[in-house]
This record gives sequence, C-alpha cells and structure tokens, in this order.
Amino acid sequence: MQTKQRPVFLEIPNIRLPIPGIVSILHRISGVILFVSLPLLLCFLAGTLSREAAFETYRSVVSNPLVKLILIGLLWAYLHHSLAGIRFLLLDAHKGLELQTARATAKLAFASALVLTVVIGAWLW
Repeated sequence: MQTKQRPVFLEIPNIRLPIPGIVSILHRISGVILFVSLPLLLCFLAGTLSREAAFETYRSVVSNPLVKLILIGLLWAYLHHSLAGIRFLLLDAHKGLELQTARATAKLAFASALVLTVVIGAWLW
C-alpha cells in the first residue's frame, strides 16, 4: 500500500532568492508603493498651487527630517521601479536572457537605483 507523501514545510526565512528574484519582488513592492503614494502626493502638491499659505505649509512639512526620509524612500521606489522596468522590457524583448547577463543586469539595476537615490537625496537634503 502506498502512502501519500505529506507536503514539505517550507521555511520561508531560510529560502534564499537569487538577485534577479529580489529585484523582481522589489519591482512589485516599489510599484505598489508608488501606486498608493501618488494620489496622496498629488493632492498634497495641488494645494500648493492655489494659495501662498498652502505653499508655506508644504515647505514647513517637507522640512521635517522624517518627511524627507519618506520622500527619499519614494525617490528610491521611483528609481528602482523605472530601472527594473527597463530591465524587464529588455527581457521581454529577449535581450539578456542568459543567466550571467540576467544576474549582471539585476545587480546593475539594484545598485544604480541605490546610488542615484543617495546622490539625488544628498543633493536635495
């Protein structure tokens, strides 16, 4: 008599994804962050065009270090989503499908987003 094999318990914290998998997951996460934050940012910025008092309120809120960190996080989300999106468009066009090339482009997209975030964030801070 054959017994059914029980499902294997996956230890999620111990699973190690390759760099292209990490970039893919971060691409999705950054897309969700941008989707959720864009209406809030547009609503916040729209008020600054109507009255000078609203613009001064905007300036005082943005001068808060916590808000600056949140905006730098949104900057990273935008840059990562853009660079990883370009990478995925090239993969859809069957460019860079080899394993080494895919890993190299994933590392390049990830590192470029971080470096650009640091450079632009330091310039804007």
